[in-house]
Amino acid sequence: MNLDLSGKRALVCGASQGLGEACARQLAEQGAEVILLARNEANLLKVQQSLSVDQGQQHSVIAVDASDVAALSAAVAAQLQRGPVHIWVNNTGGPAPGPANAAEPEAFASAFNQHLVSAQHLLQLLLPGMREAGYGRILNVLSTSVKAPIANLGVSNSIRAAMANWAKTLAGELGSQGITVNNVLPGLTKTARLDSLIGRIAQSSGRTVEQVAEGMKATIPVRRFAEPEEFANAVGFLASPAAAYINGINVPVDGGSTASL
Repeated sequence: MNLDLSGKRALVCGASQGLGEACARQLAEQGAEVILLARNEANLLKVQQSLSVDQGQQHSVIAVDASDVAALSAAVAAQLQRGPVHIWVNNTGGPAPGPANAAEPEAFASAFNQHLVSAQHLLQLLLPGMREAGYGRILNVLSTSVKAPIANLGVSNSIRAAMANWAKTLAGELGSQGITVNNVLPGLTKTARLDSLIGRIAQSSGRTVEQVAEGMKATIPVRRFAEPEEFANAVGFLASPAAAYINGINVPVDGGSTASL
């Protein structure tokens, strides 16, 4: 099975921590040269210094707020002067929680711009290089809510579904050019975001952090949280030559939690 990404360049968004960091590390271990993108430059530099360079890769960072589309586009365009990006891990933090019926209309508009409009700008920057190389892997980090909406995530459920259908549409348009588009759906994973969620639930419910965590694990068939590296393993495979015939799908990495196939 060919998992080798030598000679490939990967753009990983949200790469300063959590799932993005784990994906960057996995792709570097497979031989890719990684461009790390996030807002926090100090964290990005720490991740950059920790990445594998066994194949002489020259990893780089882009410290930019992805909501600033002009700055984002300019920074990515500058990186493309050095060569095409073959792999794009499209990873953006989710909108704030809350019921859909109570969300301000502006919250939907803001999330749509932050996720789909921003992604469309990056797509049009990256596509020419992928087409010329005859190799492209677009991997959207979404949510299992695209299969079954999650309570109290009204805006997120709506926007993630829009992103999933955008990806499916692109998969049909780009597959014949050697460019695949897939969505990877994380379940409950050991990240700072999960720690924060557990802490909020514990505080509001009067339970301990341990009680909340054990209650969450009980809903997962494998009875544990995922490690970020387990999510990154799926991304690494889908980014590789071995996954050339996998296109236009949602891949849950959730221990079996999603209540649908």
